[in-house]
Amino acid sequence: MSTATGTTPDTGLDATLLNRVTAAVRTASELLRQRHTPQARGVALDEIVTEIHANDDAVLDVLKAPLMAARPGARWAEDELEGGALPPGEWWIVDPAEGNINHVHGMDDWAVTATLVRDNHPVLTVVHLPLTGDWYTAVAGQGAHLNGAPLRVSAKTDLGAALVGTGQARPGEDERTFRRIGASVTQMLIHGLVVRVSVPATLQLIQVAAGRMDAFWQFSDVRSGLVAGALLVAEAGGTVTDTGGNPWDLAGRDFLATAPGIHAAAVAVLSSRA
Repeated sequence: MSTATGTTPDTGLDATLLNRVTAAVRTASELLRQRHTPQARGVALDEIVTEIHANDDAVLDVLKAPLMAARPGARWAEDELEGGALPPGEWWIVDPAEGNINHVHGMDDWAVTATLVRDNHPVLTVVHLPLTGDWYTAVAGQGAHLNGAPLRVSAKTDLGAALVGTGQARPGEDERTFRRIGASVTQMLIHGLVVRVSVPATLQLIQVAAGRMDAFWQFSDVRSGLVAGALLVAEAGGTVTDTGGNPWDLAGRDFLATAPGIHAAAVAVLSSRA
């Protein structure tokens, strides 16, 4: 197993647990799919926020209880927009509508994610895209899969040929973070091939895990947007660090996931913009 997320194989993370998590996410995903409309919902900010909270509440009503029952003793990380390290032990980090802002605007790029984290390292994850029916799953030491088929990151070795991406983690980040994002995009536009700037993070990280994109970085520590993709990329053979190239866990202040062949070049570009 890659040491990128600090995980090691665990026989307690078996197919039975993965199946239970998948079943819970399937029920939640179907509910979120039914709530989706092809047009935007809400005009004023308070209307948009109300729609976002309604999505979260509806999904959590059917998702939280089965996940807690599937892993007795694990705790629940309540605020999906929080970052930083958690106390020792196992935690469920869930995003009931990853890409919620896209969902309420009638767009297609959103998902339901559920990730089990142990001692600040993700060890099992399920990501479901309800509109396509695609399932991205990973278990520490057991690889990453798309609809049951193994995933493998890109074989790129030249940053100049790389498709890379970033985006903001939450509304209302501080101005310094926004300036770092802008400066890093400029540098990647110079040194890379194409840069995507979009949300949510997980929808870009699954592309890195599948070898369709070559790198993703973010100047934030929002847990729910990173843990699923971090495990998927690492289990698909990728490299997961902070933007300075140091080992990443939930205590990290920023994040980088890449194909191994371009990691050093990406670190060189991003660490120069710290």
